[in-house]
Amino acid sequence: MTDPAKDVKSAMRLRPRTLRVPTSPIADAHRWVHERTGGPPLLDLSQAAPGYPPAPVVAEHIARVASDGDGGRYAPPPGLPVLLEAFSAELKRSYGVDIGGDCILPTGGCNQAFCTAVSTIAEPGSEVILPVPYYFNHDMWLKLDGVVPRYLHELDVEQAEKLITDKTRALVIVTPGNPDGVTVPPSTIGEFHDLCSRYDIALILDETYRNFRTVTDPPHQLFEHPQWGDTVLSLHSFSKDLAIPGYRVGAIVSSEAFKVEALKFVDCVQICAPRIGQEAAAVGLNEARAWRQEQVDRINLTLRYFNDVMARQPGGFRLASAGAYFGWVQHPFTADGPAPTALSTDEVIRRLVVDHGIVAIPGTAFTPNDDGWIRFSYANLEPAQLDDFTARLDEMGANR
Repeated sequence: MTDPAKDVKSAMRLRPRTLRVPTSPIADAHRWVHERTGGPPLLDLSQAAPGYPPAPVVAEHIARVASDGDGGRYAPPPGLPVLLEAFSAELKRSYGVDIGGDCILPTGGCNQAFCTAVSTIAEPGSEVILPVPYYFNHDMWLKLDGVVPRYLHELDVEQAEKLITDKTRALVIVTPGNPDGVTVPPSTIGEFHDLCSRYDIALILDETYRNFRTVTDPPHQLFEHPQWGDTVLSLHSFSKDLAIPGYRVGAIVSSEAFKVEALKFVDCVQICAPRIGQEAAAVGLNEARAWRQEQVDRINLTLRYFNDVMARQPGGFRLASAGAYFGWVQHPFTADGPAPTALSTDEVIRRLVVDHGIVAIPGTAFTPNDDGWIRFSYANLEPAQLDDFTARLDEMGANR
């Protein structure tokens, strides 16, 4: 790989830590597509974005807002009242606890929610604990912001405690996980909450895929703690749930005091979450609940089929875990083994794209080392496509 600092043809002095951060793996995964000279139709298992349009009631409302005189204006930075009310009711249904709008900050998607949370509580040189595998944008933002990620290789409270120093500002949990799809049990989340409370650090809980769990129980009981706002920063997204990723709307659930401080960051970066996205999210939460459940049920059926077809380890590709949109799979090649199996994960990804028409994300985007993992985002595929997918894995494995 070339040194990005040497590729910059500009007189400006770019920040070294920006140059050291790799580019988005989504773009990297697609860079091999142009090398294809034929073969079967492309199966894109790279990005976890809905492959279907939003609910009709949401699409119709978006059109009305876009043509309204106020549709293009700024929203109130603390959030549109209609969204704050709708999401407060949603939280009540999900967690059984009343959380008012003063504890909800709409953001430009959940990525901005994470960036806002980190930049509000941490400064360059601070440390944040990231369980491995981590969501790649979390690792990227910490490094861009000068915050040091400390990697937790097992989601274990005792192991996490060993990583805490006087520089630690937060511990991050993504549940269901991206990239591994694992839903962390409420009891485990509670144990990490207690740990963070003892050390007076934040528990950043990314709940982007909360509604795609296969159970309907509350994701956790943290909001039942009288002083939950002293520790918990709960991050949410409406992109996947409502099929509106391009409208960029998410939210932070926090204490009122944290919201006041976090608004400083949002004001400088974006002023407010996009009005049209907030409008879309509000109507979706209020009027598209049955439609949302239909999508969840359909994707969970796809999950079951994905588990079934991967159970026989096609081509030697082993499924370790799956859930929400993701399958976390270990490929059968090793970077330091004998030829022809001595392939790095990046090379495996290249061959999957060029030779077999499968686009996926290398596990090296989610781990500090190359341990042979791949993230497959299966949720947009039909059963016949999943059959085709595993047949192509068999073809690649046959060449070992």
